Amino acid sequence: MATEGQQHPIKIYVLIWILLFVFSAVSYASDFLDDGVFRASVILLFMILKAAFIVAIFMHMKWERFALIFAILLPPLALLVLLTLMAIEADYAWATRVEYMGEPIAPEPNPPPTHQHKESGH
Repeated sequence: MATEGQQHPIKIYVLIWILLFVFSAVSYASDFLDDGVFRASVILLFMILKAAFIVAIFMHMKWERFALIFAILLPPLALLVLLTLMAIEADYAWATRVEYMGEPIAPEPNPPPTHQHKESGH
């Protein structure tokens, strides 16, 4: 005798699909904003929200055990924390190099080489 699996109501899938459509519309509408931190933040926020809803609902992560959720979500979260710390450290290292070693913030551009052609009699 075969046992049937749990069926989730179709209503939740339709609601999430509509929500993903709205998130995508807002993300595409952000193209009309001026370039800058706010626009990039809006795009990244809706990208993360869409990914979270897809993983939670369509990949059935919402109904998994707590340990499995942590096993899947903790490593990327740890990587994000470490990347943030590395970015902060890189900025600090560059600032101290400029302050204490006198390195210029932007190096002077080298002038383009000039090619002098000699007229040959051949």
